[in-house]
This record gives sequence, C-alpha cells and structure tokens, in this order.
Amino acid sequence: MLAAVDHVQLAAPPGSEDALRAYYAGVLGMTEIPKPPALAARGGCWFQAGAVQLHLGIEAAPAGDGACDCRPARKAHPGLRVTDIEAYAARLAAKGAPVTWDDALPGHRRFYSRDPVGNRLEFLQPR
Repeated sequence: MLAAVDHVQLAAPPGSEDALRAYYAGVLGMTEIPKPPALAARGGCWFQAGAVQLHLGIEAAPAGDGACDCRPARKAHPGLRVTDIEAYAARLAAKGAPVTWDDALPGHRRFYSRDPVGNRLEFLQPR
C-alpha cells in the first residue's frame, strides 16, 4: 500500500550542479542534503524543504561518448504546494527565475517556473 511520495527526481546534464544549487538553494530556499556515498559518485544533488525532497540526477550520455541527450520534459513536472504564493512568486521573479501564472485549476492559485536546465516546476496554493 502506498503511504507517501518519498521524493521526485528530475534530470540534469553533466556539470550543471552549481547552477542547480544556485536555483534550488538560492532561489527556492531549499536545503541541499548529502547523497549516500554510493550515489554521490554519479553526480547530481538532492534538496529538501520540510517533507519535500527533489533529487536532481545527472543524465549521462547513452553510449558513454560524452554527448548528453538530456532534455527536460515539456509537460511533466512536480507540483509543489506553497504558502503565501504571491510572495513566493515575487521572490522567484526578483532572483531572475521565470514566473508564469495559470488560473486554469479551479480552487487554486498557481504558477510555473523552470530551473536552469529547463525542468518545469508547478507551485500552487489552494484558494
């Protein structure tokens, strides 16, 4: 039986960890958490805010030839519930992150943003 979502993993290209840290820690205000040593060698980084964990995994080249075919999903995304959504959107915008409002979900106020490698994130608050 399912009990909860433990984490959501998003893909990122090799060498993007510093940009991801700047966005997830600096812009979103999450805390970076250590990866287990066996997984740390793969690169990437993990972040947490309260019970929410986002894992950014490095998507390596399929043939090992150094060319990464890492493309973020255009529609797939985690939906992150926030408090004081107007202030949170202003924080993101002030730090240079894109903020795109969407009023199509009844009973909610929400917006989308993209991280530095193009992953789509939804932020929402019930009305």
